[in-house]
Amino acid sequence: MTALLRSWQSAVALLLTAIALIKMPLFAETAANAPETATVSVIVLLAVAGSVAAFLPIGRAVLAFVLLIAAHAGAWLLLSSLSGNEAQARAPFFLLVAANWLLAWACVTHLSALSPRSRPVATFLRLLIPAIFGAWILIIWEAATRGFGIPFILLPPPSAIGARIASSLPTLAADVQQTIFKAVLFGYVVGSGAGFAVAILADRVDFLRRGLLPIGNFVSALPIIGIAPIMVIWFGFDWHSKAAVVIIMTFFPMLVNTVAGLGAAGHMERDLMRTYASDYWQTLFKLRLPAAMPFIFNALKINSTLALIGAIVAEFFGTPIVGMGFRISTEIGRLNLDMVWAEIAVAALAGSVFYGVIALAERATTFWHPSVRGG
Repeated sequence: MTALLRSWQSAVALLLTAIALIKMPLFAETAANAPETATVSVIVLLAVAGSVAAFLPIGRAVLAFVLLIAAHAGAWLLLSSLSGNEAQARAPFFLLVAANWLLAWACVTHLSALSPRSRPVATFLRLLIPAIFGAWILIIWEAATRGFGIPFILLPPPSAIGARIASSLPTLAADVQQTIFKAVLFGYVVGSGAGFAVAILADRVDFLRRGLLPIGNFVSALPIIGIAPIMVIWFGFDWHSKAAVVIIMTFFPMLVNTVAGLGAAGHMERDLMRTYASDYWQTLFKLRLPAAMPFIFNALKINSTLALIGAIVAEFFGTPIVGMGFRISTEIGRLNLDMVWAEIAVAALAGSVFYGVIALAERATTFWHPSVRGG
């Protein structure tokens, strides 16, 4: 009973596989390219083997490997069988997809329970687990859109989006250069740097702190769709106006977080610095700024998202014939949904890399902080 509760995903997967066998075939009788019996047999055998392995007395690592192979090999064969059979999938097809998803769930459960002593292995597991989650989002998306025959205009399958990315690399590269390497990076550096500098000044001058912070809260609430057209009028249609929007969006989060961080140092530590006859700048650089680093990096991570959103939205209101926002607004008008999703995917990837770089810098800088030591 305990083994059944621990491996309930495998038990349910085995049940779904049995129901799928009873209700065969996978596709409607009108399907033009129904998979061969051997292929269907392999799919079923993989699901059964993965489900049964969960109840055998084997180690977690070996079991996780078996479940990983069984779930993803079965899913690959199922998706391959969809070629030429779009909108023809029957209940057994989706039951087998669900069974393989449950096996992948069980795989992630066992991988999460592992505690490897080797740092490279631990790092590999930290990357593998979210990769499995992300892969199954795409697998289910692909199976649903092609199996149910969802119209392309509503939701293209990931395979079509991937094909469009592969065939449009020069266009995507030009859009990334215009939006990210010009507008986003310039606006991010200037906006965050200016917010940090003004926060130091506001910490030094009391009336600036009392006057700027309420204004910061007010400006942070301004809608970007109201700011972007004004910046386009002021700075033109090129990337400079988008960088101006990014500067406005990143300035005040950095200002507010840095001011809050500078007040994070405790009174005992400040009193100790005074007993050492430290002046304002010595206390700032040796005590208060290190204590404020978690707040500063929090602002940097928030700004990494705001900067990308601000630049893309600003391009909707006027830009040269290049840029991620321009491409999205143009291709949606042409109903080229695969290109729109390709731009979204590239933007998401760029934003994730941007955020990841800042997170790595945070871990290297604030290694002493409890949140980093504990993670």
